[in-house]
Amino acid sequence: MELLKELIQLQSFPVRAVLHILLQDKTTKKNIIWATGSYEQLGEQYADDRQITIEALTGLNPIMLQPRIMKATEQQLARTRIHAEVFTPAWICNKMNNYCDEEWFGRKDVFNTLQDKEWNTIQGKILFPSNKTWQQYIDSRRLEITCGEAPYMVSRYDVSTGEVISIRDRIGILDRKLRVVSENTDNKEEWIKWAVRAFQSVYGYEYQGDNLLIGRINLLITFVDYLSDRWNREAAVDELKKIANIIAWNFWQMDGLTGTVPLGEPEEEIHQYSLFEMFDNGENKTENKKTPRCRIFDWRADKSILYESMKKQEG
Repeated sequence: MELLKELIQLQSFPVRAVLHILLQDKTTKKNIIWATGSYEQLGEQYADDRQITIEALTGLNPIMLQPRIMKATEQQLARTRIHAEVFTPAWICNKMNNYCDEEWFGRKDVFNTLQDKEWNTIQGKILFPSNKTWQQYIDSRRLEITCGEAPYMVSRYDVSTGEVISIRDRIGILDRKLRVVSENTDNKEEWIKWAVRAFQSVYGYEYQGDNLLIGRINLLITFVDYLSDRWNREAAVDELKKIANIIAWNFWQMDGLTGTVPLGEPEEEIHQYSLFEMFDNGENKTENKKTPRCRIFDWRADKSILYESMKKQEG
């Protein structure tokens, strides 16, 4: 488990440099909220309807942001029961992603071959059908519903076991896209251009704030990993900010049943109460709270749109 802890280091350079962006909720223009009672014993700022702040994560009493495998068994069961939280093993994610690619490519075993719960990565450059291009594959949009730690998108580790996965054997949708980018670009500028487009093409939403933040961190570090693997250099701060902004838009906090921000729009961290609010017994708190409908970004149209409008278009 020590190795797993190193994967979610809030104080590491890539994460620390853009943590304020990874905490953003683009719909409310505030921070994402905890939306879980898993940390409320630590104090008021960890209540389920409070915004997740840098201070709460890294202040005088920093918390260990917990991937699912590190949570106590009873806590895992409670979150499964209350929030229908399910964590899918990497081999199942791989199998389902393979089915999607089989449909897109028109053939089986594009990125790996399956052997029960294991897989063998295809060696050599990925070949594309005569009627499709690698650029079209990068731009093809994918959505992971209730994404949790985003195991269908990126596979730095198996969320069900904590086992680290080598970059050569990763099976996430974004992992596959970044592999294709690395195989088909000849210079750093072109690689960055198409890596950015790969990030712009993948989406996911999640209810619980800690899961969402871990997923966002996994996406960010995936960019760092592939950049280092292809060009043997660290990501620059401006590159990290650009990728983090895309992640904050594309992986958002939402109640999937209502299409709205969980628990309504969070209040300001410092709130000046009126005389009436001071004596309010709390009965009107929920009904007075706004419940914004979630917005995402259409990168090709260069504008934000309501998530529900995208569903209507596809229907």
